[in-house]
Amino acid sequence: MSVFVLLLGFPGVGKLTIAKELGSLISAKIVDNHWFNNPILRLLDGDQTAPLPKGVWEYTGRVRQAVLDAIIAYSGPSANFIFTHAGVEGDERSTRTYQQFFDAARQRAAVFVPVRLLCAEEELARRVSSPARRGHLKTTDVETSRSRSQQALVLDIPHQHALTCGNTGSCCDIPAERELIV
Repeated sequence: MSVFVLLLGFPGVGKLTIAKELGSLISAKIVDNHWFNNPILRLLDGDQTAPLPKGVWEYTGRVRQAVLDAIIAYSGPSANFIFTHAGVEGDERSTRTYQQFFDAARQRAAVFVPVRLLCAEEELARRVSSPARRGHLKTTDVETSRSRSQQALVLDIPHQHALTCGNTGSCCDIPAERELIV
């Protein structure tokens, strides 16, 4: 039986870092959200200052689906995968993306484990400001990070295996019975 872990969290929370650690523990292949985004984003504004064109995320969704289809068709039955996604509660595109992962896990008869990663606003802002992120086409906009932390919630779709984890000591609204501090 294989496992599909979906790490959900805002930019800077440490999705890829945690995926690498977890991947070594459960022998999983890591599929970062930038695998889907960057082939499309690299075709756009080279200095990452122009607003993204409306509809660009529909193209990254197609790339994501192609990767998931290939996993379904060609990966071994016991292969484990860890995916990352910056899903936002109440955002239709985020919910569709979540559904793509869920459907792929179901088609492979894999255990699906969504994990929400939460982090304090100031810590996210500190992490997002790292210049190293720019080379990977990751956001470095501190004000957007703060605004997102103040106005949005990480996608939270009920699931029997769902976990919520905080990676700073100042996260709140985490149910104690399902809390992990990493």
